[in-house]
Amino acid sequence: MHPRDLLRQMFLAAVEAAQPARGVPPYLPPAPKGRLVVVGAGKASAAMAQAVEKNWPGPLEGLVVTRYGYAVPCAHVEIVEAAHPLPDAAGLAAAERILERVSGLTADDTVLCLISGGGSALLPLPLPGVTLGDKQAVNRALLKSGATISEINCVRRHLSAIKGGRLAAACYPAKVLTLLISDVPGDNPCDIASGPTVADPTTCADALAIVRRYEIELPQSLREILESGRGESIKPEDPRLAACTTRIIATPRMALEAAAEVAAKAGVTPYILGDAIEGEARDVGKVMAGIALHVVQHGQPFATPCVLLSGGETSVTVRGNGRGGRNVEFLLSLGVVLDGAPRIHAMAGDTDGVDGLEEVAGALLAPDTLARAWAKGIKPMDALQNNDGHGFFGALNDAVITGPTLTNVNDFRAIVILDPARD
Repeated sequence: MHPRDLLRQMFLAAVEAAQPARGVPPYLPPAPKGRLVVVGAGKASAAMAQAVEKNWPGPLEGLVVTRYGYAVPCAHVEIVEAAHPLPDAAGLAAAERILERVSGLTADDTVLCLISGGGSALLPLPLPGVTLGDKQAVNRALLKSGATISEINCVRRHLSAIKGGRLAAACYPAKVLTLLISDVPGDNPCDIASGPTVADPTTCADALAIVRRYEIELPQSLREILESGRGESIKPEDPRLAACTTRIIATPRMALEAAAEVAAKAGVTPYILGDAIEGEARDVGKVMAGIALHVVQHGQPFATPCVLLSGGETSVTVRGNGRGGRNVEFLLSLGVVLDGAPRIHAMAGDTDGVDGLEEVAGALLAPDTLARAWAKGIKPMDALQNNDGHGFFGALNDAVITGPTLTNVNDFRAIVILDPARD
């Protein structure tokens, strides 16, 4: 199998392993005495709702919000589309309506909450005194700052009227079952979509420290919310969360293991280096390049042919004005260090089909990538410094475009290293 074909097949297997149709049915709750109300948010939430409807024998109702282009048909659960990664008025209205849907429930009712990556931006319900414009500005600054997803979501939770356990508190006294598709390193439920139905151990002081660390400029009204503690989230001891249960139904590790099976069947030994790798995308690229070069030059620590698999969520501190994308930034950094080294092929992409702000999942890298770029007058290091990974790989026709995948378990990275006899 050609390395490019193998890379694409591994990526598709990773995406398939995280599909809601596979993960949702085993975790559906028993039928309640009262109503089953389905709510949720995220890039996979509509597909999750569809999986519920196809496998639920009784009546149900509800509303979920997903990214534009990620809706699928549902008969009983209303699907609303909104913006991601920067929130918009449609997401704000959907969040308000979700809170209305769960108000006035009884202990006989059950709320089934369907949460996946992207839910933070899709549920932008600000606290009193915070505007949607404020939320958009803070989100934009956080996404450009280089902060980790855990740090970003900590700040989001403490400026929100629905995240940080507040949605679960609004459901009380109904039972709440949350099904999660994890897109965060470590699979911490309070970081997945900023934890609307789970307790939050972090504090306003923690959020304020993150703002200071990354020199995020906050309007005075938002700073006052954090400094006063008025934005405090729902804590683990809160009795309103006593009837809440959380189940993670798909994770980055599951996706990487599915990709590893594809590689093994093709006669390429897979090594999963980690499912929770964070840090600057270009720095992770340099490290992975060093490992790959050592394999090629010394046959250590892995024999060839092999594939090095990893996941997690890297970050990009934006300094240029290119088209961005953390996965393509990783791949471009990897390529610059490899500098055309033979026998090494790679792919990096986001399992939701969107890397950064582009409707592009990621890209492919081969030993001749840099040479082809130079032949077109494209300077790889200039593209990297300008945060223009999408522009770089797009010009070479090496972009990977999948369209909406209807799931999200975050970054997928694969580096195939061939035997000396092959290239």
